[in-house]
Amino acid sequence: MRKKAAKMAALMLTAAMALTACGGSGQSTGNGGGNTSAGGNAGSGSSTQAEESDKNAIKDLVTYEAPNREQEGFFILNTEKAADLNILCNLYAPLIEVDENGKLRPAVAKEWGTEDGGLTWTFKLRDDVKWVDINGNVKADCTAQDWITAMEWVLNFHKNGSNNTSMPLALIKGAEDYYNYTKELSAEEAKALDTSKMLEMVGIEAPDDYTLIYHCALNAPYFDTVCTSACMYPISQALIDELGVDNMVGMTNETMWYTGPYFETTFTMNNEKILTKNENYFDKDAKLFDTVTVRMVDGTQLYQLWQNGELDNIALAEADLRTIYNDDSNEWKPYLSETRPKKYSYQMHFNFDKFKDDGSADENWNKAVANEAFRLSLYYGLDLRNYWSRTNFIEPLHCENVGYTMKGLLYYSDGTDYAAKVEEKMGFAPSDGENPRRFDAAKAEAYKKQAMEELAAKGVSFPVEMDYYIIAGNQDALDKATVLKQTFAECLGAEYVNLNIKTFVSSQTKEVVQPGLGSFYISGWGADYGDPANFIDQERYGYDGAYYSNNYSRINNATDEDLIATYKEFSALAEAAGAIYDEPDKRYDAYVDAEVYLLQHALTIPMEYEIQWQLTKINDYSKMNAMYGIQNYTYKNWKTSVDAYTTEQYKEFQAASEAK
Repeated sequence: MRKKAAKMAALMLTAAMALTACGGSGQSTGNGGGNTSAGGNAGSGSSTQAEESDKNAIKDLVTYEAPNREQEGFFILNTEKAADLNILCNLYAPLIEVDENGKLRPAVAKEWGTEDGGLTWTFKLRDDVKWVDINGNVKADCTAQDWITAMEWVLNFHKNGSNNTSMPLALIKGAEDYYNYTKELSAEEAKALDTSKMLEMVGIEAPDDYTLIYHCALNAPYFDTVCTSACMYPISQALIDELGVDNMVGMTNETMWYTGPYFETTFTMNNEKILTKNENYFDKDAKLFDTVTVRMVDGTQLYQLWQNGELDNIALAEADLRTIYNDDSNEWKPYLSETRPKKYSYQMHFNFDKFKDDGSADENWNKAVANEAFRLSLYYGLDLRNYWSRTNFIEPLHCENVGYTMKGLLYYSDGTDYAAKVEEKMGFAPSDGENPRRFDAAKAEAYKKQAMEELAAKGVSFPVEMDYYIIAGNQDALDKATVLKQTFAECLGAEYVNLNIKTFVSSQTKEVVQPGLGSFYISGWGADYGDPANFIDQERYGYDGAYYSNNYSRINNATDEDLIATYKEFSALAEAAGAIYDEPDKRYDAYVDAEVYLLQHALTIPMEYEIQWQLTKINDYSKMNAMYGIQNYTYKNWKTSVDAYTTEQYKEFQAASEAK
């Protein structure tokens, strides 16, 4: 059913480009919201059952996050990091939100639609949404103007850099022109701009305080899914005036304004965050926790905290899962359940412009990784079963990832998963549940021999040293990195490559990524909207909106001509695919070609999906759940129990979800 639900959520991408609307007249899109309250009851059952469920529900939720996923920013327009957005989605209210099946439903926009096949989108907004400060004091009304102010900020290079620009630049008429205009200005000139110049150049308007209109550059029948991403959230000009332009990016939980269901009342770096229910939140029917405490916890400590009753859910580290699973008398074995797949497709992202700790260029690595045979030896040579077992030892092949775009994001008109098309074109048969599909020792050995010959001629020394960074003091991260180090040595040979496990203190971005110290990074991308462009565009060469190219791979700084030519060919395929708007299936086929090229040349290496085993008092099937957008961590309308859910109950939750 997960496929069925996601398929429904993606069908607007293949719908005929006819009159569409949500909650108004005309034909509804596959994601439309109608006028149903976002907080309305779902399913059937007596009022007595509902009251009993409420009585047993958790009032003050205590959950956790890994220490290497600390929140670093509070300005939702300025970050693309999941560690930030997983919190911020609770603090800001979007135009549209998703439900537990990935279907769009009303939020600040009570109705929306397009009457010209996705060129023009009109949103009718609620008139009761308020900006409030951390003390609950009402500061301003939230109006259509706040989305215009936000769009100017996103597109203003000197205000926001290139954060969250990829979707607006690709989709909104005139957005790229305005972005380039601000980029050519001095920082002082750009920061002084208000929205007037942008309104002259960009296809966004507000005919009144509660009507918002976007004009797309090309037909975009999936534009409403973009409204679940960070680039489409609002900001108040009054807050900018209060803090000053230069202080916006550095806003804190105490200085920001809120429109979402919670305040972040406590933020203690590397310790915990406490969210408190916002009594001014517009959705009065929503079921919210009084408080949500997010503790920063090493994975090796989770089971003990669960046993002590200090956490309401945990994903189980390998050792703890084995302890429970292999002991039929363990009290928690009847409560084991597998998590729903998270929306992230994890990849190994190479750094083509690496530096050493002393600030000098790491020429040995840069030459090695620019060599295609070297990359392909890694691509085919890693048997990752032991690595996946660190996440899911019971069903490690459930974590296998052989593609780039996440499964379940979108579907062809005949119901075929886009990701399945990529696998088919790559020559991968369906998984047998036992053997990794990409691992091929013979191919890896041939590419290894070729790479050693070609690289030796360029003066590269062996073993090639690879620096891989994890957060200091995290035993779970160290254990998983150690398994990866062993995998490299056993599969490829210690004489060929050597993985050095290094650590950062608190911020991987500031301590490792920005100075370019890592040889590669393992990072998961979750789509911002329901189209393959949002995955593929992150790897394009010479594109300001490409997150991985500009931050992780640093490909635009590379000097190897063959590598650059390969990236340019991939980017040309991606750009050609993006230009196809009138035939969705044809568009997807073109993106499949681009993705296959990316993988066949091992410009990045797919690593895993995040599917774990857990003990929990939270019904995952009641959470917002889409393979795009930032909202899956919104603590709204969750079904919970003060007692842990059993394995059998989770099977019932899954069955009920699949029946929808």
